[in-house]
Amino acid sequence: MSKVTFVSRMLIKEGREAEFVQRCKALKEVVRKTEPDTLYYEFFKLREPRRYAVIESFASAAAEEAHMTSPALAEHAPGIVDCLAEPYVREYLDPFEAPKG
Repeated sequence: MSKVTFVSRMLIKEGREAEFVQRCKALKEVVRKTEPDTLYYEFFKLREPRRYAVIESFASAAAEEAHMTSPALAEHAPGIVDCLAEPYVREYLDPFEAPKG
């Protein structure tokens, strides 16, 4: 099983940043409590105005799928997406060398 890691970059609608941050914090708390195979899940404020990112890392593709279909994401994601000014951009991150085995 290979680890899955990605970064998603987002532009937030004007006047919606506080709501976005609140919603992301709520989701992060649930993910940390209920998804043991989510290895890393952290939101960041970028230096450009209204720009944010989230880095997510999962123990396996199955763990990523479990997260993407989780009740927590189904509950919180629509409100987060509604704060976006444009579609988010996801970039998958692969290590220089894949693990042997």
